[in-house]
Amino acid sequence: MSDTSDTKSALAVSWRVRLAIGVLMIIAVIVISVTNKLLTDRFTDTTRNRAELRIALYSGNLMAELRQNAIVPQLLARDPSLINALKDADYSLSTQRLISFVEEIGAASLMLYDIDGRTVAATDRNRLGSQHRSEPYFVDAIRSNATIFTTIQREGGGYQFMYSRRIQEGGSTLGVIAVEVDLQKFERAWAGISDAVIVMDSTGQIILATSPRWRGLTEPEALANHTPQTAIERAIQATADWTALPPDAYLQGEAVMRLENRIPFRGWRMISYTTYESVRERVNGVLALEVMGFAILLALTFYFLSRRTAGRLAIFQRESAKLRALNAALQREIAERKRVQETLAVAEQTLEQSSKLAALGEMSAAVSHELNQPLAAMKTYLAGARLLLRRNRPDEALSSFGRIDDLIERMGAITRQLKSYARKGQEAFSPVDIGAALASSLSMMEPQLRQRKVQIARILPDEPVMVIGDRMRIEQVIVNLLRNALDATKSVRDPQVEIILSAGETATLTVRDNGPGIEDLDALFEPFYTTKQAGDGVGLGLAISSGIVNDLGGRLTARNGQNGGAVFEMQLPIMGEKNTVEAAE
Repeated sequence: MSDTSDTKSALAVSWRVRLAIGVLMIIAVIVISVTNKLLTDRFTDTTRNRAELRIALYSGNLMAELRQNAIVPQLLARDPSLINALKDADYSLSTQRLISFVEEIGAASLMLYDIDGRTVAATDRNRLGSQHRSEPYFVDAIRSNATIFTTIQREGGGYQFMYSRRIQEGGSTLGVIAVEVDLQKFERAWAGISDAVIVMDSTGQIILATSPRWRGLTEPEALANHTPQTAIERAIQATADWTALPPDAYLQGEAVMRLENRIPFRGWRMISYTTYESVRERVNGVLALEVMGFAILLALTFYFLSRRTAGRLAIFQRESAKLRALNAALQREIAERKRVQETLAVAEQTLEQSSKLAALGEMSAAVSHELNQPLAAMKTYLAGARLLLRRNRPDEALSSFGRIDDLIERMGAITRQLKSYARKGQEAFSPVDIGAALASSLSMMEPQLRQRKVQIARILPDEPVMVIGDRMRIEQVIVNLLRNALDATKSVRDPQVEIILSAGETATLTVRDNGPGIEDLDALFEPFYTTKQAGDGVGLGLAISSGIVNDLGGRLTARNGQNGGAVFEMQLPIMGEKNTVEAAE
């Protein structure tokens, strides 16, 4: 009777063990499946959002470079020294003139061609004397009254990007000024990222790419240009891919997500390809931890059930001994799995540090691009200050140091603005508070105001005055107007500057000084027109400021005040309900 009772108890325990293991396996499969689905969707959305932010930043940087160089031929085509050089065929100082411009403007190189297409002046002296009479950028510029943009495919597979414009006087054409835009620097900047990036023109031909062999191809040709995988590689990839992600495209045999962004320039498009590798690593890491957790739970279940069985059933003593040995093996496995878990934790920390370094690399590329112009300007001011000190003109040298201080503050503002890029959408413009931009500009000008002891009077409305635009460019215009006002009051005993901000149909910022006023209002906004002493400016500030305000949909005007002095007004469209909706989108 006792043996029969023990046998029935053993069968009952065996049935419970099978049921518990079955339930545990079902729960494990459900939990792992749900976790895989949720984490895959979450990490995929995160990766896609970061990729969208990066492609928006790359597109904005590329467009800013193109716009920055587009105005250069128009300005240089009106330069009196270049016009006189072409008229008199005296180019002895033309090359030096172009070299003096190239650092201030930020272009890759500048070339001056005579009416026969011969290079008579260039920032690269190796190009002097070369013939360009049949080149499209020369022929089209001679035939057109506007600035011409030309894309030229080189023999090595790369592309050359040129802005050109004819130079004329009195209805006769004298020559052509050409500006080469260095867009290959973006390729060099993209070389340090994990994404693949291409830029295509309106015909669908790739003109910029992270992989040089893609240039000149179409997108399908570039995607098909890879070494085929072997059967073993395909099997390993299919086995390791737990996440079952839906690919947008295949790049070199690997599934990638494809993001496209239109560049508002001649029908150009930018496309980025982001791999799912980071998503797979993060999802598979969590799933591996879950599998290990269920294995440990299963081992503990076996352990407790075996202990209970050994205590109640003497008939299974030998089986209990085997179970104890199995429990010992399981405990060793648990210890091994704990070591694996610690290794996984170290690996996760390493991946996190790699992600931080990757983000730091992207930010460094953006900061390097945005700080190029201030650094170049600082170099120019330092050279000027050194020359002024040698000529025993310390006051003017201090003025250069003041400008350098302004540029340092400006560089700080640029880095602060880069921190806010992550919160912006894909549009280039955003809501701007003119009052806040004015305060930032006055803070930048504080050293000059304190040194000159200028009395500043401000009349501001109680409510914020909002417009849609680029805050950095608006601050650039405000700083330029304030500097002009300071320069105009140098000869006044009690210098005063009045700033009035008002909001009506437009947002109007008025800057009034008590200086001698403006002699020639008609030529004020012409390039290279200046009333300052030699060395204080080249006459491009107001021309560039006027172009910025026009790009923002406003206008910049100047007049003489009734009681003397000059009055400048910057009028920008006020941000209404329609603009608010567009900015939100």
